[in-house]
Amino acid sequence: MQFRTILTLIVVTVACSAQAQSRGDDLILDMQQAYKRGDRARLTQLLPQARGHALEPWAAYWELKARLDTASPQDIQDFMSRYAGSYQEDRLRNDWLLLLGQRRDWTNFEAEYPRFRMNDDREVRCYALLVQHLALGAAEPPSLADEVRRNWFSLRDTDDGCTLAASRLIGDKSGPRNLTETDAWRKARLAMEANRSRAAANAVEIIAPDAMNLVAEINASPTKFLINRVTAVRKQRKELVTLALIKLAASDAEGAARQLDAKWGPQLSAEERNWVWGVIGKQAATRLSDDALGYYARVSRDSDLTDDMLGWKVRAALRAGSRPRWPAVISAIDGMSDEGRREPTWVYWKARGLLATASTPAQRTDATRLLESIAGSQGFYEQLALEELGQKVTVPAAPQPLTAEEREKVRLNPGLNRGLYAIAIGLRSEGVREWNYATNLAQPGGMPTRELLAAAQFACDHEVWDRCINTSERTRGEINIEQRYPMPYRDAVVQKSQDIGLDPAYVYGLIRQESRFIMDARSHVGASGLMQVMPATARWTARKIGLTGFTTDQLHDHETNITIGTSYLKLALDDFDGSMPLAAAAYNAGPGRPRSWRAPGGSGPVLEGAIWAENVPFGETRDYVKKVLSNTTMYAAILSNQPQSLKARLGTVGPRDATQPEVNKDLP
Repeated sequence: MQFRTILTLIVVTVACSAQAQSRGDDLILDMQQAYKRGDRARLTQLLPQARGHALEPWAAYWELKARLDTASPQDIQDFMSRYAGSYQEDRLRNDWLLLLGQRRDWTNFEAEYPRFRMNDDREVRCYALLVQHLALGAAEPPSLADEVRRNWFSLRDTDDGCTLAASRLIGDKSGPRNLTETDAWRKARLAMEANRSRAAANAVEIIAPDAMNLVAEINASPTKFLINRVTAVRKQRKELVTLALIKLAASDAEGAARQLDAKWGPQLSAEERNWVWGVIGKQAATRLSDDALGYYARVSRDSDLTDDMLGWKVRAALRAGSRPRWPAVISAIDGMSDEGRREPTWVYWKARGLLATASTPAQRTDATRLLESIAGSQGFYEQLALEELGQKVTVPAAPQPLTAEEREKVRLNPGLNRGLYAIAIGLRSEGVREWNYATNLAQPGGMPTRELLAAAQFACDHEVWDRCINTSERTRGEINIEQRYPMPYRDAVVQKSQDIGLDPAYVYGLIRQESRFIMDARSHVGASGLMQVMPATARWTARKIGLTGFTTDQLHDHETNITIGTSYLKLALDDFDGSMPLAAAAYNAGPGRPRSWRAPGGSGPVLEGAIWAENVPFGETRDYVKKVLSNTTMYAAILSNQPQSLKARLGTVGPRDATQPEVNKDLP
């Protein structure tokens, strides 16, 4: 790695030598550990020694953040003046605004908020909307309540800012279009479905505080609650029954359906019944149950369902029988919100549905326009749309070379330099945040395209591949494919892949998704290195391929990591009959899950690879499989310099041939 060359760049922005910077690195690392421990005294003791270091803004931020609850307004202003324009200044402003909101200090909040550049914290935004509501009263625009609602609904866990803003807007009947009690019940439903019981209880408490003991009963045992309730007369009781049915559906979709059919359906409103049937249908669909579409058929109006429920209806319709139920696919997508219908996933499948059912040239034209709106060389559905239009994936033309002036501008950027320096000494999280701020948030709209290309190249030149890729991916109009799809360790990857009959493009596609080529990457579950191999998996693979003397600390050596990772991937690919999507799913989630997902119960139709991938029940693995296969297709185009097909790599997925022995039955 060339990280140490960053030391010579940092001196552009700070008045000290690279050698002095290096001597202070241990001090900075010590302060970071003290910050993690909450050791205020240690931070205050060390801060004077950090003055003049390239990462002094981080040291000062940690010290002040640790004592923010007792800091004086002058302390805050001194910090913001000293580090004006930096990520750390705006990061502290974010923390300060949250504290002011928690203290209900609206005067100081209102004075500070306009200076908040990042403006990417939902809770801070909710506090700001509440301040506007308190100031404007009946003169506030209807969009204010809409924005509070969106932010509140999008939070999975409870918070103070959005919950407070929602509570005030529900309680205040004077606004032109405030939130209502219905919004609170809807928030409670969303939270209950996501198994966020505290968030559900907080929403109910806003409009029915006397029902909190009943909400506790529901969380303890929804079945017992439903059995003990004889009737649901009042609106409040009906909503509580709806919550109980949602809670039950999460663990027992069939049981919730029986309760709805036998007792509660007639007592609920059409909208409440539709929501519960939507939740039941979604739960069945995520279990790949053939009953899912039957449950969805009980919904009288798709627009009563959330985009998430409708997405699972589409998935269930796609995998139903020997061919998709295209009318159900189209109607479910049409029932989504405007935002949902614009997602490339649903644009693609609606276009496919229209093509499959079109009876007029106009309908085929509509489908073609949808495909053209998303078609491109990168992205899973973008590539599939391109193929539906009769084209294949090719390498985009390179942009104009960067000028010396464009390179120099980013080379002198203090935030980019601090970001690379932090990553260089082991503060990856801090470095990534600093880098992302400099490229995305420091100026409205982020850096323009040419500056992003130059910043990405700056990261590439220093082999900080994740920042290279992520920054380049933000460009529009000009695409530098070498930045977006780099190939570090090319000789090792190509040689080891070819030696065992594995496509090097597939290996690169997987590495790009697994680690972004970060050699020292380590996941929260203990996977290590370029190919993110688990220790137990590495030991099994080493034994399988006869690699003697292997120890797991060797996973940090790129040659060994590639050897183990490619060998395991090939064993998985062989076990799944050469199916790239199944092997990728096994690499991410373990082989047991894709074995059950390929055809639940050991029987079922043969599905298009794209339909199978879209029906992977785990969101992380579903996204992983699609990205690995999309990456693979682009890397194949780069390596071969020939047009490539994503569809060919996806193939089809059906039941395993029971007459054939499992190749690697003990595959971990």
